[in-house]
Amino acid sequence: MRGSGRTVGSMRIVIAGGHGQIALRLERLLAARGDEVAGIIRKAEQSDDLRAAGAEPVVLDLESASVETVAERLRGADAAVFAAGAGPGSGVGRKDTVDKGAAVLFADAAVRAGVRRFVVVSSMGADPGHRGDEVFDVYLRAKGEADAHVQGLTSLDWTILRPGALTDDAGTGLVRLEARTGRGPVPRDDVAAVLAELLDTPATSGLTLELISGSAPVAVAVKAVAGN
Repeated sequence: MRGSGRTVGSMRIVIAGGHGQIALRLERLLAARGDEVAGIIRKAEQSDDLRAAGAEPVVLDLESASVETVAERLRGADAAVFAAGAGPGSGVGRKDTVDKGAAVLFADAAVRAGVRRFVVVSSMGADPGHRGDEVFDVYLRAKGEADAHVQGLTSLDWTILRPGALTDDAGTGLVRLEARTGRGPVPRDDVAAVLAELLDTPATSGLTLELISGSAPVAVAVKAVAGN
């Protein structure tokens, strides 16, 4: 895998939730720098949007697929990103089947496929012990349970990213990235930029990081948490 200087070669990266707002931004960034990107989507009609972003569409329903089926799509990849989500309009059931179930499935499939580098787009406040019965409570608990599963997989070089409140503001390229940042907003543009940099920085493996807008350039913030 390349270092953050990206002097040689390119990576093949598979993104679950390939039609999501952060995923589409990430696909554009990765394709523009020369990586080979595939995005897993549930609906074939989303394929053109992925192609426009420079990504290969892979139609696969992570709520019903087997681990082996997903592993087949991951074989040969250098890295995988879980960026899928049930979405704000979904009910309690899909928080369990997508935000938890699909994340666990994708991680297990990466292990089976021999893909070590694994980056998760989680949520600030994700906690398997989170209490409450409202939909957002269930969401935070599901994300926390999924994160805990990934954190227990020694076969993965995982990094978990927990952004604050997502906005559609134009990215500034200036962030705060730490184990604990406190709550705050962050543009989806900047989340995608941080994900791209994390993929290039394997020294962030084993870290669970919170992300909000701040004052550090993305590359500087990632190098700082990586110990560089």
